[in-house]
Amino acid sequence: MSLNPRLAAARALTAVLAGKASLAALPAQLEQVEPRDRALAQELAFGAARWQPRLALLAERLLQKPLKAADRDVEALLLIGLYQLLYTRIPAHAAIGETVACAAALKKPWAKGLLNAVLRRVQREGTELLAGLEGDPVSRTAHPRWLQQALKAHWPEHWEAICAANNEHPPLTLRVNRRQVARDAYLTELEEAGIPASACRFSRDGILLGEARDVRNLPGFAEGRFSVQDEAAQLAAPLLELMPGQRVLDACCAPGGKTCHLLETEPRLAELVAVDLEERRLERVRENFARLGLAARLIAADARATETWWNGRRFQRILLDAPCSATGVIRRHPDIKLTRQPEDIPALAGLQGELLDALWPTLEVGGILLYATCSVLPAENSDTIAAFLARTPGARELDVAASFAGAKPGLAQRHGRQLLPQPHGHDGFYYAKLIKIAAGPRG
Repeated sequence: MSLNPRLAAARALTAVLAGKASLAALPAQLEQVEPRDRALAQELAFGAARWQPRLALLAERLLQKPLKAADRDVEALLLIGLYQLLYTRIPAHAAIGETVACAAALKKPWAKGLLNAVLRRVQREGTELLAGLEGDPVSRTAHPRWLQQALKAHWPEHWEAICAANNEHPPLTLRVNRRQVARDAYLTELEEAGIPASACRFSRDGILLGEARDVRNLPGFAEGRFSVQDEAAQLAAPLLELMPGQRVLDACCAPGGKTCHLLETEPRLAELVAVDLEERRLERVRENFARLGLAARLIAADARATETWWNGRRFQRILLDAPCSATGVIRRHPDIKLTRQPEDIPALAGLQGELLDALWPTLEVGGILLYATCSVLPAENSDTIAAFLARTPGARELDVAASFAGAKPGLAQRHGRQLLPQPHGHDGFYYAKLIKIAAGPRG
């Protein structure tokens, strides 16, 4: 028997609310849903997560007493119902009736009455109820308080625009495989197929589609003529200034989008070594390689433990796409609003510093290390680089903007360059470009 799409969305969201999983676990639920309803289930799960800070405040106002931790499933179902009423065109009677009916599967008969009462009140008074919450920036921005305050503190002139961009549906951006097709030629092909698209502003390989669609149905997907990758992430390859004969390290490489772009950009590299912590994550990299016709040396290891994977031959280029809070890609992963906590940031900054310290000795003198994150928080970006430069005499910073002719992406920082999420444009991203001018005690 197939699973109701609302129940599937609620089950995935329940795990997120309980801190046990991210929405990356949603596909397992979708397998139980009728194919025609899977898009709805995904929209409900992602939409409820996107607006959860606002919806949770609304629910708090309407509930006589808070739901218990053991009732996260009821909370998730309530959020799914509120999202349908306030942010979709689903008829109210269907949104309420179907959501309340799902309560039977929770084996909590009392939840039916609660859900029905709250949802019907929102049906009648939703606009007025939301207006009453506008004075709270958590509701106004639909961001958790700690993150809203952090963004306001770090980006006083931009924080509201960042929050607004985070709440948008993300654009669909392609990266042409320049080994197979030029961007202009592929744009012409899309135009002839009646598919609206335009060239990205900063990436010479990037194409912005006019609307979301199944990329598997676009010309040349199976043949590896393009990949899906945000424009901001596409800037890593040109910033590395790749040349024939170089040995390149891609640390923390999965799922492999940047790895593939490096190989497409410079086919004559002597070697590309791609490292990621988990073998299962490297499977995605192999899948991308197979479709695009690429190859590199893949290693499952902790990049910090260089003694376990490095053969002692130094690299001319290193890409460190460091683990981070992902606060620049919330519009693609709205559950970050629920799963990320303020105490995570210092821990991530510490890990990023450890990775820089461990990988620096593997870079030869004169080589370039490109540090990248998809965070918009300085603690993980310019502060991390400032601390590294202060303790590493042989490191010097290069100007990221100098790599771009004409318009420069992002904003110059004390160190590096910060790209903020743009509506109908690139995600939030950070880059710092370092050159090794002298070897230290460890190399």
